[in-house]
Amino acid sequence: MNISSIVIQTLPKHVEEVVESLKKSGVCDYHMHDEKGRIIITIEGNGVQEELKKLKVIEAVPHVITADMQMSYSEDELSSHMEVLQNADAVPKVLNDETIDVTNMVYNGDLKKKDLEGFAKTFDNTGK
Repeated sequence: MNISSIVIQTLPKHVEEVVESLKKSGVCDYHMHDEKGRIIITIEGNGVQEELKKLKVIEAVPHVITADMQMSYSEDELSSHMEVLQNADAVPKVLNDETIDVTNMVYNGDLKKKDLEGFAKTFDNTGK
């Protein structure tokens, strides 16, 4: 089971309406908000994919400006991924392969262009 906290931003004039919509959504647990329009909720899911689906529901709530995951915890996934990491080479093989032209390597650190749902699906299946 995954548990993640999400910080939502809305305009102060819409905070009560957004809070009520979130409470009725059935995809999250409401915890608190402030007068600046910041709202704290948590979501639960059986994996990252389920959490991303719930996040999309939250992002679609009228007057939500942003909804960003802040912290996530998954004991089961952490254990399986730690096992994979512990059994992996410390340095990826590609970095030690002198036959590969470094100009052909692709940087994948930009999350704005990432397929997060595809990543989540792969992540959920790692080590299984």
